[in-house]
Amino acid sequence: MTVTTPSPVRLPFWLRKPPTTRRIRKPALTPAEPRWWIGVIWLVLSALLLGFVAHVTLVGSLQHARSQQTLYQELRSSLALATSPLGQLDVDGVLVPDGTPIGVLSIQTDDVSIEEVFVQGTTGGVLTAGPGHRRDTVMPGQEGTSILMARQATYGGPFGYLAALEPGDLIRVTTGQGVAKYEVFGVRREGELLPQALANGEGRLELITADGSPLLPAGTLHIDAELVSSVQETPAPVLTKEVLSSAEQAMAGDPSGWLPTLFWAQLLIVAAVATRWVRSRWGMWQTATIAVPILVPLAAATSNAAMTLLPNLL
Repeated sequence: MTVTTPSPVRLPFWLRKPPTTRRIRKPALTPAEPRWWIGVIWLVLSALLLGFVAHVTLVGSLQHARSQQTLYQELRSSLALATSPLGQLDVDGVLVPDGTPIGVLSIQTDDVSIEEVFVQGTTGGVLTAGPGHRRDTVMPGQEGTSILMARQATYGGPFGYLAALEPGDLIRVTTGQGVAKYEVFGVRREGELLPQALANGEGRLELITADGSPLLPAGTLHIDAELVSSVQETPAPVLTKEVLSSAEQAMAGDPSGWLPTLFWAQLLIVAAVATRWVRSRWGMWQTATIAVPILVPLAAATSNAAMTLLPNLL
């Protein structure tokens, strides 16, 4: 008797299971391989780019707004106590420290709206808080030319729309001596003719910022305004432009920013190396969950410190 073995039943193709394939996991990269360090460099550069964009678009503006609130409270207190500086020296007879709030600049036109507390000093680090008064010039409202500088685009861009001012626009400046009023009479770019010299008993205000596209300056923009209110008492100057550091000039960088920049950059590199090491042992999403909240703030802090090395009117 012959026994026949039934042939196996073949299922339709839509019911068949795909053949199982064993996935062979590639060995993780090690620091001994160049590709590992290329990943670290890529991670650092990506974090810096993201931090710079975040700083320019959001973080810098928030930092500026916070600084303005603090400066306004300090200025109110000094005005109430009659200790607000009226010249290059404070009430104790010493030079007014950089960053000291000394007045409020107000411009309200159809195209320009500025209400900013300005401080003493014009270095890149000082101008992160708001407009700065050049130390070798008189205070606004006094006899002579007073110069205020501010950034065009970064840290809130206080002077971002300064080019929209026109002759006849009014500028008000409040200091410890009261309110001084100026009337704009000229808008000029770098290299154009300077206004006529002041006569005795006259006052002038000069506002300076970067000219051209934001973050791509093409020189400096100057707004000239003449004092139309009464000239206030003017203390004798003790500083001249010869004693100013190069960092206080228009479009200059601040060398003091190198140390904090290197400090934050080192922390960012260490965090990037640690992230690359963790990535070789964990999954991508697990690593990103831990690394992003660390890398982005470090990159923003590095960008913040590096901004002082760039031209102070950006």
